[in-house]
Amino acid sequence: MTRPRPVVCLDLDRTIIYSAAALRLDAARTSGPALCCVETYDGAPSSFMTERAATTLVRLAEVAHVVPVTTRTRAQLARVRLPGPPPGLAVAGNGGHLLVDGEPDPRWAALVRSRLAGVAPLAEVTARIGPGGGFLRSVRAADGLFVYAVVDRAALPAGWVEDLAGWCEPRGWRVSLQGRKVYAVPHPLTKSAAAAEVRARCGGGPLFAAGDSLLDADLLEHADAAIRPAHGELAAAGWTLPHVAVTTRHGGAAGEQVLAAALAWASAACAPDPSLFTRTTTGA
Repeated sequence: MTRPRPVVCLDLDRTIIYSAAALRLDAARTSGPALCCVETYDGAPSSFMTERAATTLVRLAEVAHVVPVTTRTRAQLARVRLPGPPPGLAVAGNGGHLLVDGEPDPRWAALVRSRLAGVAPLAEVTARIGPGGGFLRSVRAADGLFVYAVVDRAALPAGWVEDLAGWCEPRGWRVSLQGRKVYAVPHPLTKSAAAAEVRARCGGGPLFAAGDSLLDADLLEHADAAIRPAHGELAAAGWTLPHVAVTTRHGGAAGEQVLAAALAWASAACAPDPSLFTRTTTGA
C-alpha cells in the first residue's frame, strides 16, 4: 500500500519570505545572497526569498504537498508568487479561508461561519479596540474574520493590551501583540484546524509545519514535526516544544534552513528524528 504523501504547511512572512529589511536580520553574511522576488506591491518588489531557498522549495514540492498557511487576507496572499507550481491548497485569514486552486472552498467557509457564530461579533470587538487615532495608527478588519490594529509601540499605554485581552477572552477572542500590530482573533479561527482539514484532504499523511509568530504556535504544536526561525514572536517568548526545531540563523538565511529541514523530513518519509533537524539547520 502506497504511503500518503507528506504535507508541509508553511507560514509565509518572516518564515520563508521576507521584506528587504527582514532579510538583513542575519548579520553573519558579509555580502547579500542572490534574491528571488516573490511579491510586488504598488508596482514595487516587496517580498523575497534567497535563490537557494527558492530552489529548495521547488524540490520540496516534488516530494510533498506544500501548503502556504498564512494570516494574510486572500487579497494579500494573491500577491505572492512562490517558485514552482501554484499550490493546489492554501490557507489564508489565519485558517478562515481554505483555497482550492486559488478559490475559496464553500464547505470550509460554511464550517468556519458556524464556528464563529459562538463568539462575540467582529463589529463588537472592533468597536472595543477603537476607531484609530493617537497610538492606534489604524484599525482594520481582515476579510470579516478578525481585527488588527497598527500601533505606535513607543506610545502604547502600559496595560492596554492586557486590558483588551481580558475583555476579549470571555467573549471567545484572543489577543496578541506582534511587532507593530495588535491582533484580536476568535478562538475557533486557527491555522491548526485548517491544516487538519488539509491533511485529511491530502490522504492523512504526516504533517510538517513552520512558522515564526504567536499565531503559528497552534500549527506547530499539532504537527508531527516542525521548525521555527530563531527570530520572531515565538523566539522572543522562548516558545518551544520537543518536536519543534529552531534555526541557527536569522532572516533570509533562516528561511533557507526552514526549507532545507522540511525537504529533509519530507524526503525521509518516516517519523521525524529531532536530531535530523539539528543536523539540517546547522549545515544549511
